[in-house]
Amino acid sequence: MAAPALPAAVAGEAPIASASDIQFAPPLGRPMRYRVTTRRIGRDGALINFAITYDLQWQRAGRGYRLDAVLRRIDSDAPPAVMRALTMMLEPLVDESMAYMVAVDGSRIDLIDPDRLWERALGRIEAAGAEGKRAEAQQLAKLVAALPPAERDRLASADIRALLAATMREIPSRPGADASIRHDGATRIVAKTERASMAVGGADRALATDHIWTVDTATGLVVREQRQSWLVDTGEEGRTLVEERVRAIEPPA
Repeated sequence: MAAPALPAAVAGEAPIASASDIQFAPPLGRPMRYRVTTRRIGRDGALINFAITYDLQWQRAGRGYRLDAVLRRIDSDAPPAVMRALTMMLEPLVDESMAYMVAVDGSRIDLIDPDRLWERALGRIEAAGAEGKRAEAQQLAKLVAALPPAERDRLASADIRALLAATMREIPSRPGADASIRHDGATRIVAKTERASMAVGGADRALATDHIWTVDTATGLVVREQRQSWLVDTGEEGRTLVEERVRAIEPPA
């Protein structure tokens, strides 16, 4: 899955330097497709797949940028009940327009009028209740209403914030014992491995998480991010994939 090449900027827009060699100059006025794919091990030991697809578009806004994002669809090969459990909190946001203000250097991104966004989302839930899913809609409305503002923001914005290299504090800025950095032209590839433990069947198992970010240094966008979590057998002779997430900007159709 190769990362697509992105233009540094539209004609007449000069890249804006950041504190590192990564510029921030998102491609303006050009529709982008952004896909987040997750594979997660289910109760039967099989991997469950689901994907979230966004449409994105950048434009200038004062001294910074405006990013418009629409969550277009949620797909999964999981049984309906499992898919519902995994994605029910996102369903009210499908087809909702989410607008973000982004600092000129890409170091800050803020959701515009989040209260209004969730008012519209709750309105969609109520409409679903009026169409015959009243009990389910009421339960979902209560869950959404009970969420603290920070959790609502995470639901609406986590994938979008992960696009900006300048806001992703977990991306290592220099090589280390568990991190490596290499360059391929304007592309920076950063890899990091973390180790922890996970309770499985009443016992702690070693857990290794491999993270790879592919950053376009001309635009400041993370064009691909892959995170894989593995249960590691004794001596690391075997590994079992527990979860994989890939966020990627897809090439234009």
